[in-house]
Amino acid sequence: MDQSTRKALSSYSQVDVNAGVAGASPHRLITMLFDGALSAVSKAKIHMLRGEVADIAEKGRLISRAIAIIEDGLITSLDMDVGGELAQNLRSLYEYFAYRLVRANLENDAEVLDEVTLRLTELRDAWSSIAPKQATQMDRNANMLGTGSYGHV
Repeated sequence: MDQSTRKALSSYSQVDVNAGVAGASPHRLITMLFDGALSAVSKAKIHMLRGEVADIAEKGRLISRAIAIIEDGLITSLDMDVGGELAQNLRSLYEYFAYRLVRANLENDAEVLDEVTLRLTELRDAWSSIAPKQATQMDRNANMLGTGSYGHV
């Protein structure tokens, strides 16, 4: 795939992301953050396991993206005043994930990526299981209109 095709696909994906975000419920937005972090970690692992020079930079970029989603998305979405101890525990857990991702990157440790993936997946599944009925219907409607997809994060 040539550079101009990649750029066009990237632009299309960004438009798709923006459309998905605009039509999503607050609950769905958090799910999208989990999905984005999980996607970045999964792709980073692929680049880590290839071990080629070109993959090193991409692995680092993807791990940095996962960390940014965790720190700038999941952590900042916590309402520490309302959430109390649960919000504090989640904050600590998210900070731990970010720390572990840094270690995985520095040490090329795929097992650490697996650990973070497992824990993020558990949290995502728990979060999804408490979806408000109204939000679930809104997400279905958005998907039917083609705005529920968020492309590559």
